Amino acid sequence: MAVRTSTLTTLAAAAAMVAAIVSQPGMVGWATSGKNDVPAVEKAPESGATPVLVELFTSEGCSSCPPADALLSRLGKTQPVAGADIIALEEHVDYWDRLGWKDPFSSEAATDRQNDFGDAFGGAQIYTPQMIVDGRTQFVGSSDSDARRAIRAASQGQKPTVQLSWENDGTLAIHVDALNVDAANNAAPRDSQQLFLVVAENLLHSDVKRGENAGRALEHNGVVRQLLPIGKIDTPSVPFYSTVAVHAAREWNRANLRAVVFVQERRSRHIIAAAAIPFPKV
Repeated sequence: MAVRTSTLTTLAAAAAMVAAIVSQPGMVGWATSGKNDVPAVEKAPESGATPVLVELFTSEGCSSCPPADALLSRLGKTQPVAGADIIALEEHVDYWDRLGWKDPFSSEAATDRQNDFGDAFGGAQIYTPQMIVDGRTQFVGSSDSDARRAIRAASQGQKPTVQLSWENDGTLAIHVDALNVDAANNAAPRDSQQLFLVVAENLLHSDVKRGENAGRALEHNGVVRQLLPIGKIDTPSVPFYSTVAVHAAREWNRANLRAVVFVQERRSRHIIAAAAIPFPKV
């Protein structure tokens, strides 16, 4: 685990922390996991399952991140928690880019989002790999047991439904049921809700040339290509409807893209509702 404070920790300190975390019993380590060698059997979510947003903050420059990347991919593919529709997002931060390898999927937006979560968690330090479930629970991103526990807990409560559909011109139609967040989700009084759109891509590959993962071929799923705030829900007690034009950059493979829409409380950062839909075939 690599920790980033307001001033970037030294590479030596980060390496020491990685060694300490990976050696702890129960943590999914690079050499001890074994799960990375077993192909994941894909499974669709159960009908009526509760969407749970699982975000992983990671970097190709971080040697303890590949096991977490593999875990996130397995969670999204195999849907191992009964009653949960796991929506997996892999968010590559940019603060590792100066330490030997520039992650081709990194962005300042991912770092900013992770910092926002740090503030919401009481000013906690941010680190990689960090997994956050529904904006409520955070832990070391390579821990399968912590992930399943948090996902199971997040799937227990009722959530408003988000319905997504594509219109012929590449416009995404979004319908969100009335939130009633104060009663159903213990939202902070008078907290406001923001709507976000994510474009995520599966089946990405990278050959790392330098840095802590030099010489490794890394595979990624659910990589966040774009994350945009697209609106504010001013009246949560009534259904919300909107449309947004969604564009794919030329270098993205449309066959592996999907749009993810979620509602998040502005201050607490809790995820109130979420849904995902594959990109339409051209």
